Amino acid sequence: MEDTENEFQRVIRRHYREKRELQAHIQALKSSVPKNDKNRRKQLLADAARLEVEMEQRHQQELEKFKKDPDTDVESITADLTKMNLENLPPRLSRAQKRRQRRANVERQRQERMPTTQAEQQATYRREEEEKVAAILGAKNLEMKTIPADGHCMYRAIQDQLVFSVTVENLRYRTAYYMRKHIDDFLPFFTEPEAGNFYTREDFLRYCDDIVHKASWGGQLELRAMSHVLKTPIEVVQANSPIIVIGEEYNRKPLTLVYLHYACDFGEHYNSVKPIETPGAIGGAAPRLF
Repeated sequence: MEDTENEFQRVIRRHYREKRELQAHIQALKSSVPKNDKNRRKQLLADAARLEVEMEQRHQQELEKFKKDPDTDVESITADLTKMNLENLPPRLSRAQKRRQRRANVERQRQERMPTTQAEQQATYRREEEEKVAAILGAKNLEMKTIPADGHCMYRAIQDQLVFSVTVENLRYRTAYYMRKHIDDFLPFFTEPEAGNFYTREDFLRYCDDIVHKASWGGQLELRAMSHVLKTPIEVVQANSPIIVIGEEYNRKPLTLVYLHYACDFGEHYNSVKPIETPGAIGGAAPRLF
């Protein structure tokens, strides 16, 4: 009986995890389709509904076998799991990441409802932000370089500025590895006592696992780890805030990221930079910064 209960609990947890992963996958697909491409968006919604139905049917079939087992009290086990509050398991995303996703959802829904005048206003905000960033970068003889908005943008922006070949997967792995090895340096910033979120070391290690295995957005924790891995400062340029420099203890020329609030319909985004190309200059592509 106990083995059956444990197996049932594992199945329920897996179902919960698969639902979250499917929702994240659908969200990423939605973000990749332009709003004006109605045919693709319609097909995407149909595919998303099909995937949800197929997963629900599969989950239901897996649960049926427990109902057929006379030694399994499914209702009792379910009640016990409810008391464990599975819906409030420690989050795999940081509070900042969850906040960005909530803002992204609100922004996307708002844009779907907004009339043309409001859409034009949003475009104005985006244009003004890009102009301010261009002025800041221009003083450094740099210009912005667009990076795909696929959940890996921060890592891709770093990758873009490295002279040596490295994959995004390798950057994620090395970032997570460093954070695990120096957990005591990062855990105080991962825990948020003022919000009542006292995350454990296990929560933090799960968060590191997600860095490796998921297209999760990165933030200052990951940038701090990457600055140590690369032994290089990383500066973050924003339109309406001072430049943030991470890893100032290193003497190398810093990598420069651009942090945008209005670049994407679904929320914040990181871009890379490149040296400004002089008109009429002879030669190939501009050299990378580091």
